[in-house]
Amino acid sequence: MTATIAGATRTTSRIHYLDSIKIGLSVLVVVHHAAQAYGPVDWWYVEDQPKAAWIEDFAVLNAPFKMSLFFLIAAYFLPRAVDRRRERPYVRPRLKKLGGPILVGFFLVIPVLMYAYYLNFRDHGSIGFADYYWNVYLGEGDEPTGWSGPIWPDRQFGHLWFIQHLLVYSLLYLAWRAVAERVRARRGAPLVAVRPVPERIGAGAVLGFAAVVAAGTAVVRIWYPVDEWVPVAEIIQTEPADLAQHLPFVVAGVLAYRRGWLETLPSRVGYAWLAAAVALSAVYVAFRDDLTGFFEPGGANLGSFVWSGYDTVLCVGYALGMLVIFRNHVHGTSRLQRSAADATFAIYLVHLPVVVGLQYLVADTPLGASARFVVVAGAGLALSVAAALVLRRTPGVRAIL
Repeated sequence: MTATIAGATRTTSRIHYLDSIKIGLSVLVVVHHAAQAYGPVDWWYVEDQPKAAWIEDFAVLNAPFKMSLFFLIAAYFLPRAVDRRRERPYVRPRLKKLGGPILVGFFLVIPVLMYAYYLNFRDHGSIGFADYYWNVYLGEGDEPTGWSGPIWPDRQFGHLWFIQHLLVYSLLYLAWRAVAERVRARRGAPLVAVRPVPERIGAGAVLGFAAVVAAGTAVVRIWYPVDEWVPVAEIIQTEPADLAQHLPFVVAGVLAYRRGWLETLPSRVGYAWLAAAVALSAVYVAFRDDLTGFFEPGGANLGSFVWSGYDTVLCVGYALGMLVIFRNHVHGTSRLQRSAADATFAIYLVHLPVVVGLQYLVADTPLGASARFVVVAGAGLALSVAAALVLRRTPGVRAIL
């Protein structure tokens, strides 16, 4: 009996509203990183900048959902990509598309950003780039006395952690798929479970999903607080505090493709969760001093547990809200929008050096925090899009981007 792939044709045409969401999320990522220098107090490539409370609020409130939703959309298209290519043909293009930019970023782009940080915000004296690259960035030298961090050595992947995780999740899905298909083949069953009619998903299932995310987040943050990054296997840059949000969204994305959940998610459920997220955002802004004094980034304490739940509502609420709003109201895209959607991967890759460069450029101006943020966000978005579009037309590069 010849096994067949069933249920792989549910989504064969372009899904316009997901294109629009990808564009919106890309804009949000660029703007979020533009805000990092002027609001949040966590580490960033440019320091000693004026701060504004509203910019910090913006960064805190958009942080929980944007990458989780990015993961869900990327995972949604994983089954279809594997259906088309199968295991071996799929791995090589995936390694080329994701692995290539990771290596270029790690060895060529991030070292320049970290060298600028070393010269401007550390008191270890001026050294040449080659000396810095070998001894400090790669860590072949001794750690200087009084090293200010954030880590030793300076080597990091920056924003490319997301691309690393996409690659890891793709390979894990491929491994799971290979095992599952062998089991199905031995049983004479279709290689992929057939779902001829989209499976309905209700409010209870969404609530259960959110409860799993909240509980997992609270448990992980007992040992790994927010903004603590660890190198898994020495090379995979990971913030464990957010893994309990990202991983369920990856799984949900894969299942949503096979079971048609994006089609059947009730609008009222999405809008209800969006309303809850907006309400909690308003409460956070109104009572930020009291709440920030109570919330904790991690540990086995009430403040951390409550923030994990709060964070989860923001994450699930805004993600579902965007999915429902765009699904219900975006029924097509223009040629420009489709080009922008196709360029979102390239925009993500190039935006960080663009944004950081602009933050340095306005660092000595008399502008305040809000004005600097607006300038960097606007110019950073325009330049990132322009650079991405140029790179996508560059021979030798466009095959990856």
